[in-house]
Amino acid sequence: MKTLHIKFIAATLLVLLTSVNSYSQITKAEIIATGLTCSMCSNAINKQLKSFTEVDSIATDLNTNTFTVYFKKDNSLQPKVLKKAVEKAGFFVGSLVLTAKFHTPTIEDNTTLKVDDATYTFIDIKNPVAHAEAKYRVLDKGFVTQKEYKKLVKSYSKYPGYATENEDDYYLKAL
Repeated sequence: MKTLHIKFIAATLLVLLTSVNSYSQITKAEIIATGLTCSMCSNAINKQLKSFTEVDSIATDLNTNTFTVYFKKDNSLQPKVLKKAVEKAGFFVGSLVLTAKFHTPTIEDNTTLKVDDATYTFIDIKNPVAHAEAKYRVLDKGFVTQKEYKKLVKSYSKYPGYATENEDDYYLKAL
């Protein structure tokens, strides 16, 4: 009877410890796409973005080529998935702004956050605010224009991993 009680306590502790995972809750993504020439182009991007079960709805502004993607609660979608969807439609991401709430028990070195397989590095932020929703611009190659990326590589040379182009590493700047 005593060993059953100890096993129950051990199992309960294991469940509690493994449930304290880091995760990000991206609630909205504002994508400015480049290369669009007509409404059929925007339809192709809309179709790709709507194919994800995590997407709740999409608002499109044809004047600015902006796609505002609203996500369902408790999704774990990474920015690379959105980029690949736009590219699959035949276009490029010129800007990506995420509205997100980052939850984590620990933030490494006050600027880096590991979430599942992704690493988020907060540029020019000394202490990222966990649990508070904020807007962040993704500054990696493929999430900004080529011209802007060349400037950013020079500006952010103090971040050694910035120019490595690892698709699971994201460099974010708070807006």
